[in-house]
Amino acid sequence: MLTIEDLFGYEILDSRGRPTVAVRARLSDGTVAAAQVPSGASTGTHEALELRDGDPARYAGKGTRKAAAAVREKLLPLVRGMDAGDQQGVDRALIPLKQEAGANAVLGVSCAVARAVADSRHEPLWRVLAAGRRASIPVPMVNIFSGGLHAGRNIEFQDFLALPHGFTTFAEALHAVSRIHAAARKLCESSGLAMTGVADEGGWGPALGSNEQALDLLTRSIGRAGYKPGAEVSIAIDVAASHFFREGRYHLATENRVLDESEMTGLLESWSQRYPVISIEDGLHEDAWAGWVRLTERLGPRLQLTGDDLFTTNPARVRRGIESRAGNAVLVKMNQIGTLTETFEVIDLVTAAGWRGVVSARSGDTEDPFLADLAVASGLGQIKVGSVTRSERLAKYNRLLELESEGGLPFSTLGIVKK
Repeated sequence: MLTIEDLFGYEILDSRGRPTVAVRARLSDGTVAAAQVPSGASTGTHEALELRDGDPARYAGKGTRKAAAAVREKLLPLVRGMDAGDQQGVDRALIPLKQEAGANAVLGVSCAVARAVADSRHEPLWRVLAAGRRASIPVPMVNIFSGGLHAGRNIEFQDFLALPHGFTTFAEALHAVSRIHAAARKLCESSGLAMTGVADEGGWGPALGSNEQALDLLTRSIGRAGYKPGAEVSIAIDVAASHFFREGRYHLATENRVLDESEMTGLLESWSQRYPVISIEDGLHEDAWAGWVRLTERLGPRLQLTGDDLFTTNPARVRRGIESRAGNAVLVKMNQIGTLTETFEVIDLVTAAGWRGVVSARSGDTEDPFLADLAVASGLGQIKVGSVTRSERLAKYNRLLELESEGGLPFSTLGIVKK
């Protein structure tokens, strides 16, 4: 039996230059493998605890030395000598320590052990993770324009993304969004919009006059890049509504207006009718369950309505959503819940319910391509990593290009809703 022999955690920096955790695992046959844990800025209140040091003298209190130390001091004694191939057994032993050791430490162990097992078996990581699920290369959901917490609140809505569903390979889809990303910059410059750099996930973050202007620019960019909006490339919106929700209303400060729930739903419906929008994420507040049901009744037959802050990759919240028909898709972020086992529990719930799912990175990510293999193994058919710039984003895309070039995995359009 291949067992866990040693674990070591250490502090590294994510794509924002803020600390996160990496974990190195050693197995009984000498195999050593490591995994790096991402960190989000736009976080839901129901996410698992990300343990930080709280020392203002280091990284403004965001250090992760406590979580890193907990890997060896608190987590290793629980799993040393366990069957490394029993991912569920390992994770179930770790889950009770998520609060004390931090979900960032626990997830690092969960992923490092899985990668070490794959390396020991000389198998690709996705195959070990899939465990019999129908694996596929996912369609990329790619950030072109950013706002909200990802771009200094230049506008309220967080991301406007290109969804290239009209292609037969991942390589073709990625080429299309690369052209769209470049066309978007040229269009902004010719429109007199200041382009000072990219936002957290590599998308453009120009100062816009309204949230809708991003939709107009993206639709035009798709056309200028030589593609048919809606037929080959559509649009996904990450509203991240909880982050501009106060006292029961949605505050669009850059537009000097405030919307109630009905008006917010009406705005999203109007946009989906006038632009090639086929996916909306976090269109309402994370605890507006009744509102989500009404939103789904109204827009669900035509659109993918994805819960991120609503569900936080939490099996209990996902079950509630499925039972109440609040949304029809789930954003899957493994660090929201803290273990691979719980992540796959959500993936299997989504699949069994006939819902759609999007495996997602975080705005504070690392060069670790683990997520690409997870997305393939899930069979959900969609991945949201960020834009086509910045190495922490490209690491995932390049891994998917590698896997596609090796052959044997179908390119999926699963989960894409066509109006």
